Amino acid sequence: MKEIILVKYGEIILKGGNRPVFERILIKNIKSALKGFSDVKISIAQATIYIETRGEDTDEVCEKLGKIFGIVSVSRAGVCEKDIESMKAAAVEYCGRNLKAGMRFKVEAKRSDKRFPLNSIEIAQAVGGALHDNIDGLKVDVHKPDVLVRAEVRDNAAYVYSTLDKINGRGGMPTGTGGRATLLLSGGIDSPVAGYMIAKRGVELDAVNFFSYPYTSDRAKEKVIELARILSEYVSKINLYIVPFTEIQLEIRDKCPEEHMTLIMRRFMMKISEIIAKKHKSAALITGESVGQVASQTLAALNVTNSVCQIPVLRPVIGMDKDEIVERAREIGTFETSILPYEDCCTVFTPKHPTTQPKLADIEKTEAVLDIDTLIEKAVDGVELIEVYPDYEV
Repeated sequence: MKEIILVKYGEIILKGGNRPVFERILIKNIKSALKGFSDVKISIAQATIYIETRGEDTDEVCEKLGKIFGIVSVSRAGVCEKDIESMKAAAVEYCGRNLKAGMRFKVEAKRSDKRFPLNSIEIAQAVGGALHDNIDGLKVDVHKPDVLVRAEVRDNAAYVYSTLDKINGRGGMPTGTGGRATLLLSGGIDSPVAGYMIAKRGVELDAVNFFSYPYTSDRAKEKVIELARILSEYVSKINLYIVPFTEIQLEIRDKCPEEHMTLIMRRFMMKISEIIAKKHKSAALITGESVGQVASQTLAALNVTNSVCQIPVLRPVIGMDKDEIVERAREIGTFETSILPYEDCCTVFTPKHPTTQPKLADIEKTEAVLDIDTLIEKAVDGVELIEVYPDYEV
């Protein structure tokens, strides 16, 4: 039996006259994700994207589709002629391969082609009867089924599949529909999650990492590149900007009060990230800050770091606790890399008693002893660009 992949999308349907624009971008993203596969055919009709592949590629193709923002479900389906006997036979052959005795099932039908002689209820009854009569031990349960079987009559053909042939997509909006933002990507747990959450809204990601060699090792740098690679599986590509940060940290350590070191360091990071963002047409910064998680993330401290920025700073995990962030990190596949024991620049030169209720005037007075413009200029001039793709080898 011929098999096809049915891709369903969500919010795009609500976009009215702009819907074709979002659909075109989603299809472009699908083609980009599947460029390594041969003989892939992609078409769209009736709010569904149809993908035909070589049979041996189907599992891997479905896995990649499940990571593309904008897609809410990916289903492998059997294709048959638009007559009820063909649909009954297809359901028994295709869906029946996964159905076992004792399972409770329900059939739902959709008739997009109103010329079809049976209505949706009649289709569901006919297909359900065929499954019940041909597969021993199946039980009908329309209230709490273990398996939902779908039978759809569309303009071009009829399709049968079950929830056992379906994977949930990531939802959100297609990458490239929401502009571009720059993620301050550390080696920790929080920032990759923050980047993922903003990217899910269709935003393309750049990333900035601050590297303090030799206080942070090449292993720490490789860890950040791997985090960017994992995130790129969802957004296709990330431009990762590695900023040399050692001189700035040493200057802060030598010339500023210890309790102000972290905040002044954060202000430098924000300034430099904003310069990089503006240079590359990025409209916002993204951080993984959560209120009260560390001393530099109290509301007073966040106000001090915000004051150096002209573009918006997005903080999608701001109200999440650590357990929630860890759960999301596990879900997106970044957690195991984030907990690798390699220092990042935020964990070196850490003061014992950082200020938690700073006043902006005090911080500005403290950092005035530094040659801020020269330090920033040297750091920006030394930036290393790494273009990270899903197949990038660290």
